[in-house]
Amino acid sequence: MPSEQHAVSTTDGADLLFAGEVFCDLVFSGVPMPEVGAEVYADGFAVTPGGVANRAVAAARVGARTLLLSRLGDDPIGSHIHAVLDAEPDLDTSLLESVPGHQSPVSVSLTGAHDRSFITYQEDLGHLHLPDGVGPIGATHVGIAHELPEWVRLLRAAGTTIVGGVGWDSTGEWSPDLLTRLAEVDVFVPNDVEAMRYTRTDDAVTAAKALAERVPLAVVTRGPDGVVAVDSASGCVVEIPTVAVKAVDPTGAGDVFVATFMASAGHDWDLASRLRFAGLAASISVTGFGGAANAPTMAGLRAFITDRHPDGDWSFLLDTPDPRPHSTTAHEKESR
Repeated sequence: MPSEQHAVSTTDGADLLFAGEVFCDLVFSGVPMPEVGAEVYADGFAVTPGGVANRAVAAARVGARTLLLSRLGDDPIGSHIHAVLDAEPDLDTSLLESVPGHQSPVSVSLTGAHDRSFITYQEDLGHLHLPDGVGPIGATHVGIAHELPEWVRLLRAAGTTIVGGVGWDSTGEWSPDLLTRLAEVDVFVPNDVEAMRYTRTDDAVTAAKALAERVPLAVVTRGPDGVVAVDSASGCVVEIPTVAVKAVDPTGAGDVFVATFMASAGHDWDLASRLRFAGLAASISVTGFGGAANAPTMAGLRAFITDRHPDGDWSFLLDTPDPRPHSTTAHEKESR
């Protein structure tokens, strides 16, 4: 059951809502996929919440009141991941259901500094439903690969900002028909490969401009090359470089980016500052194992700026007080 310390009445609403599958990620670092019959040894290992938990934890750690809508089994793996998520400050797990007899999803990640492979086991439980009586939601993130749930339409009608994402198209078709769903979202955040293939363009900037013809704000992440965003109302194009770090595990970096970008809407920052903030959070997340486990806090972000002096103007972040106290992550403790 959710911890009473962190469970909040859903009638209070939340700044952000994240709905989807929570995985138990078993992360093996510094190792390639072994050949048939071979055995390889990893440099490191971690057990961490994955899937939608990457986004929910990242948003909560930078101060957004975050509501997680998901399900886990009552098996030992699910119980452990549930307890880990219950312990996150500002993360409301009251809608994280424990399903008797269900095997929680598990994903094994074999990861290096820039690439990773996954082996996943998951049992389908059907669509998630947002219960009635949930209070106002500032923003939510949804995948647009399939028809959006009715509750998303109702939230948008009530004033919630809908942020869309999309995953890898294993069919290889990259049908542009999918882009018709952009009329149902306010912000779209794909990576550069996804953006270029869906728009049939050759570079991220051109792809972002094409997407901005369909959605108010298009944000295209480019990994080590940073991020580009296009505001359709003004036509403004903003490009922000990546903060260089030594990457250990890129798992969940995109999730950390979109979650912290959404959380940044709670501050009076311009678009460039919001992108810079989210990019820094994503960069820091790849310096340790697992996106959720290594998502930084506001204190961790400011400590990185103070210690490493990355290029750019970071006064917007250094001058912003913490909305409330946070504990440090394990990686932040080790880096001190």
